[in-house]
This record gives sequence, C-alpha cells and structure tokens, in this order.
Amino acid sequence: MNKIVLIAGIVLALAGFCYAQMEHGTAKGIEKTQEPKPKKMMQMFQSVSPSEATLLQEGDAKAFCPNCGMNLAMYYKTNHAATMDGEVKQYCSIHCLAEDIKNGLNPTQIKVVDLRSLKFIDAKKAHYVVGSSQRGTMSMISKYAFADKTEAEAFIGLYGGEMTDFDGALQRALQDFDDDVTRVEQKRHQMRKMGKELYDDACQKTDKMFGSVAEAKAFILSEKLCKGLSAKQLQAVGLYLQSR
Repeated sequence: MNKIVLIAGIVLALAGFCYAQMEHGTAKGIEKTQEPKPKKMMQMFQSVSPSEATLLQEGDAKAFCPNCGMNLAMYYKTNHAATMDGEVKQYCSIHCLAEDIKNGLNPTQIKVVDLRSLKFIDAKKAHYVVGSSQRGTMSMISKYAFADKTEAEAFIGLYGGEMTDFDGALQRALQDFDDDVTRVEQKRHQMRKMGKELYDDACQKTDKMFGSVAEAKAFILSEKLCKGLSAKQLQAVGLYLQSR
C-alpha cells in the first residue's frame, strides 16, 4: 500500500513538473513570437495638425498647395500665401511661390507662417533663417520665417543657418529653383508610377481631366474614388491623374 502511495506521489510530482515546464515554455514562446508594436510615424518638423493650420484660400482644393498639390498642414511651417488677381493662393513653400513669379505672375500681399506662433505675418517684415539643419520643403535648402528677430537668432543657435529678409530668401529660392525642380521631378516620376498602380488596383475609374494635382486630389476625396489611401498614396494618385 505504501509503495502504491509512493508511486502515485512520484507520478503527480512529475506531472506537475512537466506542466510547469510547458507553461514556462509557452510563455517564453509567446515572448519570442510576439509581434513588435508598430512604431509611431515621426511627424515632420514642418507639420501641424489640420486643426492648427490656417487656410486662407478657398474652394474644394483649399487644403492643398495649388502648384504641387502637397497637403498644406503637413508642410504648414513653411507655408506662404499671396494674392493673385484678387484671389488668395496658399503655397506649401517659398519654392512654389517662386514658381509663380518665374512664370511671370505678380503676387501681392505676400504672407508667411511665423514658426513660433503659427500665424500668418507680413513676409516683407519677417526674419528668415535660410540653410538650417531642419528639413526644407520642395528644396534642399530650408527657409523658415519668424516675426521676432530674437526667435530667429535662437533658432540659428539650435539648428544653424543664416538670417535674411524675404527678398534674400526669395532670391535663394529662385537661385536653387532649377536644381530643386530636377530633384523633385525625379521623385514625382516614381510617385506617378505608384499612383498608376494604386489607381488601377484600388480606385473607381474616371475620364475627368485635371489642371492641377490639388484639383485631382480634391476630386478623389469628394467622389470617394479610392478608399483607405494614406497621404502619400493620395499624392501619388493625384500626380498620376493630373499627368494622364
């Protein structure tokens, strides 16, 4: 009888040990195979939330730069605005403003976003920092504006660059314009290819022609032409539709 009790005790002990090992192994397995949490996308320095962005232009495509089609809130800290023939145009950058000037247009009442307050100020009174280590918009050379000179100096202390006025920043944008266009067009070529693939696979078809990327993007959104596009994918499809 005592032998039977002893054997039963040994069996139970072994079973408990095996179960513990199985539990430990399972936990370790879960730990090893557990998928890592997705990393949050780093917000670009130029970006603000849509609720923080002031849109001065009107129309269905008011959230996008009329020249390049980029989302204005995503590049808000380099936004410029100007009046053309009584109509306000809001640009993602001084590069896109320079494009209109190169095309013979005469912008008036030029404004720029003050990096500190995120409000539009008179560009002719702004203190620009050109060539800081912070990323530029549509250009390799960044250009940020400040209402307060001391704020511009503090920015230079952190990120480098040189202080100038609006005319100096514009001249640099015009000077670098052709090189910047070449670089941007190389990226756009790849984006258009991606946009065509997305349009063919995931969008309703349209025969409508578009005069700008901004117009194409506004149409995609208003007509719900494509579902679930990221901002980058929307830009890609807009570039493709505008270039057909």
